[in-house]
Amino acid sequence: MAEPAEPAPAADAGPARRTDHSPWNWLLLIPIVLPLITPLYNRDAPRLWGFPAFYWIQLSFIIVGVATTTVVYRMTKRR
Repeated sequence: MAEPAEPAPAADAGPARRTDHSPWNWLLLIPIVLPLITPLYNRDAPRLWGFPAFYWIQLSFIIVGVATTTVVYRMTKRR
């Protein structure tokens, strides 16, 4: 079986440049770090519609994750 040919490098091309160095990407740390702060949700009260704080705070982490991902996507997408 023949091996696929590699494309020839351009004469003036240096290392490939990354284009994902947007400061907006730092917002993606929020949904990663927030659930790691266990004192935020390590309790039973207050209850919301009968659900302990643990459950509704965990669901709010999902909303925060979706919101931050949406903001970062919209601010970093190419036009």
